Amino acid sequence: MKKILGVIIVCSLSLFLSSCYTLKNASIPPALKTINVQFFENTAPLVVNNLSQTFTEALKDRIRTQSRLSISRGEADATMSGSITGYTIAPVSIEAVANNVAPIADANRLSITVKVKFVYDGDKKINFDDSFTRFANFRGDIGSQEQGLIQEIVKQLTEDIFNKAFSNW
Repeated sequence: MKKILGVIIVCSLSLFLSSCYTLKNASIPPALKTINVQFFENTAPLVVNNLSQTFTEALKDRIRTQSRLSISRGEADATMSGSITGYTIAPVSIEAVANNVAPIADANRLSITVKVKFVYDGDKKINFDDSFTRFANFRGDIGSQEQGLIQEIVKQLTEDIFNKAFSNW
């Protein structure tokens, strides 16, 4: 009897918790059907050639796959625009090598900052103009790891931006 009761409690709890999770489209107003995601130009002092295209397409893909919204190139119910304002590589830990030798970086951090403006003037107005920053730490030479790190950071950034724009309505 205790086992059956335990199973029922676990199943009920699982069902309850899964119903609390916001499902696709659940927090997007019904009137919001289209969004224009404009090209995010890279204005950072350090420029990676494909970063603008990679980021813009990843953001569109996140919206396309995680919502019911259609991406529009022209008039749309909402607009998302902005630019990549930061791309930095900085040491996060230093290793002392030997006496009279300058210390070297043991680990580095790649950070990307994106400024995003979101405008929706429908039944529930929501507008924001915020910066989002994410980073990934790495060891060794950036050259062989850069594109993988960029993909990892872009995934985190697009999640943050998506959540800010479409959650808690």
